[in-house]
Amino acid sequence: MESSSQQDFLRDLSVEANAFWKRQGARHSLLKVEEHRRHGFLVSTDPRLLDLDVIHGFLTNCYWAKGIPRDLVARSIEHSLCFGIYDGKAQVGFARIITDFATIAYLGDVFVLESHRGRGLSKWMMECITQHPALQGLRRWILLTRDAHELYAKFGFTPLKSADRYMERHQPDVYEIGKTQ
Repeated sequence: MESSSQQDFLRDLSVEANAFWKRQGARHSLLKVEEHRRHGFLVSTDPRLLDLDVIHGFLTNCYWAKGIPRDLVARSIEHSLCFGIYDGKAQVGFARIITDFATIAYLGDVFVLESHRGRGLSKWMMECITQHPALQGLRRWILLTRDAHELYAKFGFTPLKSADRYMERHQPDVYEIGKTQ
């Protein structure tokens, strides 16, 4: 249970975050901070709560973004709708959505720190993401995963029905190439 001062702090933070997004103009007019609490954890879209050290620390060591520079992580966050999971003030999970808020969304960089796995946090974060008001009515959601098919299937994701229609330009060593130039 949160103390009165914690509740006041979080309420004030939410008010400040909404003011921040209003200042960002029309591009972010759909985005008001969304927050959900469960069993002492918080899922929030407040960009000010994001811990770049935690996010970069995880991503630079994971299979899909190994070696990604910190400045690229910061830029990717700046141009995405991000969801953080917090245990108190400590960030323990993350996901980001790249979208036009009208027709399509790409879900990427989803993780829960190993110390917090097995508690249903990734499933809860996915519930928060798929129920976000600004992400309703999209025609298509896309993601890539090596090992979390079962999780995403619970939220309607399926293997590609028409894989022959999809193309990609994939540069798997792009972060390593950038270091040598």
